[in-house]
Formats: sequence, structure tokens, C-alpha cells
Amino acid sequence: MKRLSVKIAPVSTNNDIQRVADLAKEIWTQHFTAIIGASQVNYMLTNFQSPTAIKSQINDGAEYYLTQVENEWVGYIGLIPDFEQNKMMLSKFYVKNTSQGKGVGHSMLAFIEKKCSLEKFSSIWLTVNKFNVDTITWYKHHGFSIIEKIKKDIGAGFFMDDYLMEKVI
Repeated sequence: MKRLSVKIAPVSTNNDIQRVADLAKEIWTQHFTAIIGASQVNYMLTNFQSPTAIKSQINDGAEYYLTQVENEWVGYIGLIPDFEQNKMMLSKFYVKNTSQGKGVGHSMLAFIEKKCSLEKFSSIWLTVNKFNVDTITWYKHHGFSIIEKIKKDIGAGFFMDDYLMEKVI
């Protein structure tokens, strides 16, 4: 099998931010509608993955990266460093359906792990919806463990019903 050329680039311009928002809309609509419903997907896209929300997160210290394969933008990463806890939050990790199962996610995770190692973080943590079974399985396969269950009110009557998962670096 031909090895894909995966490029991961920092989000630094308004065009990059719009590209992330566009990818979020495509990926979230395809993947999460069956898990959490269209109303919650739309609410979360508007409040957490719009260009305004992404720009605000970056201004607050989040780092976003775009993933490109063969000249096509196929995914994105959002990281939030916690220097006090010496941990990195993997806030966003999304790949288009058409690029899944081809090693793209593995390349993205390797990029994150290298970054965390270089920056001397002790672990990477994330939250994942309890009903997102394939994703939970993927994270477990890549060394993450479920640490706890979290249910968080995100407004407008919606909740995030997640597992907190962590991988020690």
C-alpha cells in the first residue's frame, strides 16, 4: 500500500480558521448527527466550531492545526496546553470519513505525541462521547485509557456525556 503524504500545518490566518470551521461542519454533520442529533450538532458548531469561536479559543491559548493529504484538507487538531498540570488537552481531533482507515489519524497522533514530548508534557487527555464506540476503540488501541465519566451542561438544554481518556507520554 502506498504511504500517504500527511502534512500538518498550524492555523495562523483567517482563511485557515474558516477552513477549520468548514471541515468541522462537514465532519461533525456526517459523524455526530447519528450520535447526538442534528440540533446538538448545530448548537456545538455554532458555539464551539464557528470562525468566531475558533479565533477566540486561539486568542485564549489553544493551538489549531490543519491536516492535508495529497493537496486535500482532511482534518484538524485543537490542543490546549496546561502548563500547571503538565498535561496537554487534545480538544479537537477530527478526520473526514473519506480519509479514515488510511493512517491519517495515526500520523496526527504521532505529531501530537512528538510535540508533547518535546514540550515535556507528562500526558495527553481528551473527552469522547460515551456512544462514540469506534472512536473510543481507536483511542484505546493507541494507548489511551478511560479515567472517568463526565456529564457537562453546555447550555440550551444540551449535555456532553463523555469519557475522559488519558495517555501517559
